[in-house]
Amino acid sequence: MRVETCDVCIIGAGPSGAVAAALLRQQGLAVTVLEQQQFPRFSIGESLLPQSMEYIQKAGLLQDVVEAGFQYKNGAAFRRGDKRTAFDFRDKFSCGWGTTYQVQRATFDKVLADGAAKAGADIRYRQQVTAVAVGEGQQPLVTVQPLEGGEPYQVQARHLLDASGFGRTLPRLLDLEFPSQFPVRAATFTHVQDGITDPSFDRNKILVTVHPEHVDVWFWTIPFSNGRCSLGVVARAEFFAKYPADATERLKAIVAETPTLATLLENAVWDTPANELKGYAANVKSLWGPGFALLGNAGEFLDPVFSSGVTIAVRSADLAVSCILRERAGETVNWEADYAVPLRTGVDAFRAFVESWYRGGFQDVIFHQDQNPEVRRMISSILAGYAWDKKNPYVAKPERMATLEALCAA
Repeated sequence: MRVETCDVCIIGAGPSGAVAAALLRQQGLAVTVLEQQQFPRFSIGESLLPQSMEYIQKAGLLQDVVEAGFQYKNGAAFRRGDKRTAFDFRDKFSCGWGTTYQVQRATFDKVLADGAAKAGADIRYRQQVTAVAVGEGQQPLVTVQPLEGGEPYQVQARHLLDASGFGRTLPRLLDLEFPSQFPVRAATFTHVQDGITDPSFDRNKILVTVHPEHVDVWFWTIPFSNGRCSLGVVARAEFFAKYPADATERLKAIVAETPTLATLLENAVWDTPANELKGYAANVKSLWGPGFALLGNAGEFLDPVFSSGVTIAVRSADLAVSCILRERAGETVNWEADYAVPLRTGVDAFRAFVESWYRGGFQDVIFHQDQNPEVRRMISSILAGYAWDKKNPYVAKPERMATLEALCAA
């Protein structure tokens, strides 16, 4: 079998893979990216957080994203019955970007991948990774089967990064999968021509709507720049059992139960069949091993409620590339202390907010009539993606969220 060599092999050309590839190419490293699908391809996770812009800019991909014409985003709006609130991400505790974009991921991911390719990364589509050999003292060896025909081949690299997202290539092949602590939830989603005329609807923000009867059931409405929006509902898997089996009819039925959202979308044209994703929460035994590291969703995925996926992905890419460059410079890198622990700092902050959301406590906090402005700015920072800013008390000690819940409940 033919064996090729490179400095870094990346599995997956999504945001974490593309950003990692572009960062590595800035340092002149030879990078091979193996992507199983053909871009553009559909993906959810369409509402970015401002923190992600720092890493997109650092990777030299900002101009490509800005010029793509995506919907400007400056915050998040929440609705529960007759209560509504909104966070402007420019008004936050942490320094940094306060705006970003809401994107069709098919286009966004291709923009990033094309930018990485323009920087010199060798991006290969329709390449399936069928086996991986790793071990102490040996360079990772990846076996690849081209899906458009052709003989299998191998890629040997000094470092291997898994950016395969929900494909979770290395966790599957290396027996790294570990059960998530979250209940099994499912999402049903589509794109519609939204026809929204309500002047109170802010297209510069994602709208999160809570089901009128079930505090742990919620909808996302993500406006795009072309008059369309992404619409989805998330609930425990068993919640969907009483609704139509057809995904589109199911989503319509649940929207109809939520008066504020049904009214907002009364002119919508449902022109795209809905899809579904079940049991998406995932975890792993370790985020790294001999010669390899897991990026973004390949390592851990929490929940879509606060749109943290892409931000965690590009943050992990930046951390992993930093470790690789230090090793190549002759430094000793402790991947647990220098990669896994820093990455999980932010993931744990997001986790505290996600758990609080499904308990209903976070909702009580953000809809509370008597809010502390400084605490609100700290919450806004995490919602904007600044979950690694340890100056923020809710990052330094995520358990503070439970204390805040109790105060609001009292």
